[in-house]
Amino acid sequence: MPLTPQGLVAGALANPVNAALVERLAPMDLPQGFLVAGCLYQSVWNRQGGHAPGWGVKDYDVFYFDARDLSWEAEDAVIRAVHAATADLGVEVEVKNQARVHLWYRQRFGMDYPQLRSTRDGIDRYLVACTCVGLELAGGALYAPHGLAELEAGLLRMNPWHPAPALFARKAASYRARWPWLTTVPAV
Repeated sequence: MPLTPQGLVAGALANPVNAALVERLAPMDLPQGFLVAGCLYQSVWNRQGGHAPGWGVKDYDVFYFDARDLSWEAEDAVIRAVHAATADLGVEVEVKNQARVHLWYRQRFGMDYPQLRSTRDGIDRYLVACTCVGLELAGGALYAPHGLAELEAGLLRMNPWHPAPALFARKAASYRARWPWLTTVPAV
């Protein structure tokens, strides 16, 4: 049976950290707040590899979008509030205002990044297409613009919406080091 959005969400929430994050962060009403990335899609790979849902998760990513104040101080206030609400979980929670990414991306990654219009725009730009997934904190809806077939099949393909071959290759190698059965689709 193919992986469904409900199946991915159920698998991700089997990780007690993900469940606690959704429970604690939803009431914070982060604008366009999403739990994103590895803590979601790695639950699929962990199930297929016989690991616990949280195995190999390096950090837990939270995206939100607030263009009213693009200062570091405003984002830092949100980061501090999230960390205060989650400190007892004993994991690293990375919080990013997607409205600000274009301000620092070049310095960190050496390439320009467009000014985003929403949290979903940020999810759309992950380097590996099948990893573009997010769980909406407010309503629990799954966002997966490339679908779930490649995620379930373990196919690591460069995201056509963010073509960065060198960064993609590093990211794919990192995933394959933990889940060696994954297949990298060569970038063309």
